[in-house]
Amino acid sequence: MNLKKSRNFGESSMSLDGIGKQDAGDTKRKRKVAEITQALNATPVDVATLRRMAISEGGLMSHEIRRKVWPRLLNVPDESIPEKLDEVDRENNKDYNQVLLDVQRSLRRFPPGMPDEQRMGLQEELIDIILRVLQKNPQLHYYQGYHDIVVTFLLVLGERLATALVEKLSTHHLRDFMDPTMDNTKHILNYLMPIIERVNPEVYDFMQQAEVGTIFALSWLITWFGHVLSDFRHVVRLYDFFLACHPLMPIYFAAVIVLYREEEVLDCECDMAMMHHLLSQIPQDLPYETLISRAGDLFVQFPPSELAKGATRERAQQTAASTFTDFDLASAQQQPETVLRRRQREQKQQQKQHGSTLNPQSGTVSVIRPAARRLVRLAVMGITVALGAAALAVVNSALEWAPKLDLLFP
Repeated sequence: MNLKKSRNFGESSMSLDGIGKQDAGDTKRKRKVAEITQALNATPVDVATLRRMAISEGGLMSHEIRRKVWPRLLNVPDESIPEKLDEVDRENNKDYNQVLLDVQRSLRRFPPGMPDEQRMGLQEELIDIILRVLQKNPQLHYYQGYHDIVVTFLLVLGERLATALVEKLSTHHLRDFMDPTMDNTKHILNYLMPIIERVNPEVYDFMQQAEVGTIFALSWLITWFGHVLSDFRHVVRLYDFFLACHPLMPIYFAAVIVLYREEEVLDCECDMAMMHHLLSQIPQDLPYETLISRAGDLFVQFPPSELAKGATRERAQQTAASTFTDFDLASAQQQPETVLRRRQREQKQQQKQHGSTLNPQSGTVSVIRPAARRLVRLAVMGITVALGAAALAVVNSALEWAPKLDLLFP
């Protein structure tokens, strides 16, 4: 998989003139809105289609649509959203002072030009949402950066709806970040380098030699990139993607950012401080749609269950993220059959031809061989059509996957 940054990266065809492109875009948008509306009006709601729409190019397109779809992606029914919000006891909340300081420093997260009075009102609502969720769920622990996620939901959904979704998110996708210690957060960061190693061993070796570690991606992960991206449109586009996917998808997206910057990484001085400085300064002009699609491809090719090995696997079983089953991938034209099953058959064929390499600890066959990787990629590319592997991974096996989601989000 070539994730290298180049001048031609993301260039589009010029076969249509400007007016033609606009007309085609409008038609595509209207078709997508109609499909989302149909999915929302179905009985029961067609969550699989909503996930496909959230992942596919352009995401959910508008805050109006997000207000309808985000609750469905998190399985928050209308009847669970309270008409009246609980009162917040600020004086007796142990986190109030820290939350207040963080919210006061969050000016850049609000739209430029917003009147001070309106912004200050939203900041008060932001404080209340955070404290309300913590007050209702004493097992959760506030962390710096949590407010960057909550403010995104507030700006899109408003206080009442945001409170309900943030609570569900905090007890599921963000649960590992809200432990008393950072142990599980550090463990999730440990998935980053194995992904990079499998795709680009040269970049992996260079980063290992520089001893840069993974802390540069900490703020990316725990804020879902909300803290590091200046354009709110890009933030909510990523939230569409992450809400429709496995909780570990942000770490896959972090990996494709590093891989996309291959030339910059390899040109950097092989020094921990220099490398950390380079990687922590995330570019603002990323080709988001391409990276989203490729993050989905990597998830399908290297699911979390494959990345967790030996002692790491034991540790993974203690994280909330590990309770989410790896997504199945199936062709829209075929009966559900996962890429993983196809890959197993391909591995068996290769074993007969070239012999096998066994992991002495787990007894599993190594899948790092480049030829096997190319076969997997071809299998993925052959059935992704225009949506990308991630969309199909969560959609086309909806009959298998939707019941699992009901169990995960009771």
